[in-house]
Amino acid sequence: MKKIYSVLVENRSGVLSKVAGLFARRSFNIDSLAVGETDDKKVSCMTIVSSGDARTLEQIEKQLNKKIDIIKIKTYGEEQSISRELMLLKVKYNKSNRREIMETVDAMRAQIVDMSENLMMIQICDTPDRTAMMIRLLNTISIVEIARTGTLALPKCDMNL
Repeated sequence: MKKIYSVLVENRSGVLSKVAGLFARRSFNIDSLAVGETDDKKVSCMTIVSSGDARTLEQIEKQLNKKIDIIKIKTYGEEQSISRELMLLKVKYNKSNRREIMETVDAMRAQIVDMSENLMMIQICDTPDRTAMMIRLLNTISIVEIARTGTLALPKCDMNL
């Protein structure tokens, strides 16, 4: 099972380390972690995706609630939220595979954001599953470098969370 935790925390140094330490001490897995300021510069939002059995996911929420730097926690499953991940891929291309890459980029609703004589940088902002699919589709081509953000998520508009 996977669960998404949207955690509002005080925007101070050391808070990220404390939260990550909580996961490490208890051997909880972090699948994805993204942190950014909210509209209030004193507050940051951590989006943490974790997986485990129901008991483990419940324990994560209980342990997070004990932390003094945490203001509020919202949890939701993947079906209750809209999630996105940004990924940049740099691929090596040649005349024979250039068209195939461009067709894949188009089909995946991605964008070519930079090019040189033999390198192409591709950007995709989509669900984590679709970003993983993009990697699989381009795996036969020489992927030079990949950079991915963590998952960002908000509850669906019709959810009362």
